[in-house]
Order: sequence, then C-alpha cells, then structure tokens
Amino acid sequence: MTAVSVAESIEASEFMFMKYVADFNKSYGTREEFNSRMARWIEVDAFVREVNAPGSEYTHTAAHNKFSDFSEGEFKKMQGLKAKKVVSNEPIMLEDVPVNSGNDVNWVTGSSCVNPVQNQGNCGSCWAFSATAAIESSYCLTSGTNKLWKLSEQQYVDCATSKYYNFGCNGGNYTSAWNYNQQYGQMQESQYPYAGKDGTCSYVASEGEVSTTDGGYYLEVGGTSSKMMTAVNTKPMSVSIEADRLVFQTYSSGVITSSKCGTSLDHAVIVTGYVTSTSPNYWIVRNSWGASWGEEGYVNIGMSSGAGICGINSDPAQPFTQTWTA
Repeated sequence: MTAVSVAESIEASEFMFMKYVADFNKSYGTREEFNSRMARWIEVDAFVREVNAPGSEYTHTAAHNKFSDFSEGEFKKMQGLKAKKVVSNEPIMLEDVPVNSGNDVNWVTGSSCVNPVQNQGNCGSCWAFSATAAIESSYCLTSGTNKLWKLSEQQYVDCATSKYYNFGCNGGNYTSAWNYNQQYGQMQESQYPYAGKDGTCSYVASEGEVSTTDGGYYLEVGGTSSKMMTAVNTKPMSVSIEADRLVFQTYSSGVITSSKCGTSLDHAVIVTGYVTSTSPNYWIVRNSWGASWGEEGYVNIGMSSGAGICGINSDPAQPFTQTWTA
C-alpha cells in the first residue's frame, strides 16, 4: 500500500468515525481522547465488516452501537455477574423431562407478563435486572393474578449487598438477589427508582409487593436444552452468559451460533422464549442495555450442547414467587 493510499484510508476511517460520533451523539474532551476512541472504533469496525462479509462463518449480523468506542475496560464494567453462592436453603432441582421440538414459546408476544427492555447504564447491575425481570414474570404467570409489577432493580443494588454476596454496581448474582427477597419484599420502581449507581438502602417493608418463597426459593434448571425448554414452558428464566467479546457487543440481528462468543460467564440476562421450528434453533434473550441495542434490546442465541453458545447452558434458574406480607 502506497503512502497516498494509506493516507486516504486514514481519512476515510476518520470520516466514518465522525459520522458515528454524530449518529450516536458522542463528544470527547481532548484530541487525545478522540484519537483513542477512533482507534478502538476502527478495531470494532473491522470486526463488524468481518461478520457481515459475504460467505462469513457467522449466522447473525453485526452493527455499530453506543459501545463501539468503549475501551475493553469500560465495556467489561457492564458485565457485573458474580459467581453464584447459595447462602440459605438448597435450590429445587428440575427433573429432565423430554420436550417435543418444533414448538416455539415466546412470553413477550404470547403473554402480558414481560415488561419492556430497560437500560442498566454504566452500572454493573445486570444481575439485578435479570433477577427483577424473572421475579416480575414469575409472579404474573404463577400467582393467579396476571399482575405485572414493575419492580425496583435499585432496591437490589442498594440493599441486597455483601451479606448476600452482591456488590451493587460492582456485580452480583440473581440467585443471591432472590435469597434476599425471602426476607425483603421487592418494591415498585415508582417507589424506588433506578439511579444507575450505588446508593444508601431506602427499603420500606410496607411498600414491598413480591417476595420469593421460604424453603426452596428458586429452581435449579440444569444445563440441557430439554430441561431449559421445560422450564421456559412455564415462565421466563434467568441465565448467565459471556458478553464481553465483540461477537456479543456488536450483535444486531439473526442468531449467534459462534463459539467466539466464549463461555466465561460475566453477564446476567433472561430467556423469554425459544424457537425450534426453524434452523438454527435458538433462545430468545432479553438484555438490559436498552432497546437501541440488538433486536430492540433482545438477542437470539443458538441452542447447543455443553456449556452452550455464550455459556448460556451453564447456570439457568427460575425464582418461586408469592405476594409479600410485611
């Protein structure tokens, strides 16, 4: 490549990066920051082009999004999953019941028991959003009330802390959050709104709406597709995945089936259904990065054996819920 063509390539990249800056309303304080953000964007752009190239090995499409100029360190802060610790009561185990393939389940379109996608912001609170979404849908579908509360993630962030092996914006686990819910009913978001940062616990027992049950407060689903489908046939399910790689970060549409997504669990999401009537079979997964990411906040992750694509088979679980009594 000649010096002229190199210069032209740099100019073209800067032009495209400037368009990205305008499209996503970005601003930077210094020329040095601009250059570092552009360098990262160019890396991401090369991967997006690789995924979308004709004849690509990938089964999904990629696109730039609000994370395309994030450093790897900044992006990893959003992956707030901590290892699961059962601190009281053993979970109930799900029996492996055969499920007929060819059927599809979608609780988003097939019920009124899934709230709209939310945005955790720069707080590593994915665990709180996964736990809350599972609680909301579980209560709506199993209480006999068909009542869909919008419950408070911030309550988990502020109150379900180190005693429960959770650390606010520095991470936690959905099963530990549900353990907290045995003693403390979850309040409505309108009463305890999301701040996207650590705060002082402001729990009011009389305003709690939903708790998990005594004894076995959650269902340990187990990492096979048949068990996971059996569980999702009843209600949405919390799962852990790896989300720090570009395969997941740049997801736009289609089905992720690439092993390059990894299996080192660092992010909590919720499975709201599955599709087995088409190939590849896949899980319908709700994320907490806002509706501008992926397919209006959702991602389709292919079904597979072992740890699963992005590690999705590794730690699926569902809470048992009841009306809270202070």
